[in-house]
Amino acid sequence: MTDLPTLPVTFRPVRTRVILLTAGVVIFVVISAIALLLEHIGPGSRLTFVLTGALGFWALARLARVKVIADESGVTVVNIASQRRLAWAEIVQVNLRPGDPWVFLNLSDGTSLPALGIQPGMAKQRAIADARALRALAEAHSGPSALPHEPIS
Repeated sequence: MTDLPTLPVTFRPVRTRVILLTAGVVIFVVISAIALLLEHIGPGSRLTFVLTGALGFWALARLARVKVIADESGVTVVNIASQRRLAWAEIVQVNLRPGDPWVFLNLSDGTSLPALGIQPGMAKQRAIADARALRALAEAHSGPSALPHEPIS
């Protein structure tokens, strides 16, 4: 069995987050600099440039906010446009199958919830370790799942 991490614990794709936030800052700075360097445009156009850069940064920051927070009472899944709180008993299974873009949580109501905070894109081994840790936490807090384990690879 996997050693259980100390709660609370936050799982997030750190490298992806750094790249997204860095790209957002660079985009904002470059577009704002262009707005200031163009001499033939008026203040309204300059403001439009700056707002466009800010919108680009905001969109990338939304992509970078994904995470999974586990604590004694359950799990909070923060995805791009939503956040959902789950009690441990609601999580039936934690899956990260080969080819999956992120972890999926099978829930007691028969639905599946994507947990974008654990994704193997740029750090596959880290994502596998995080998925195993989350699975071990779910089993420790709600008992072993009735369903067979999906491979975490």
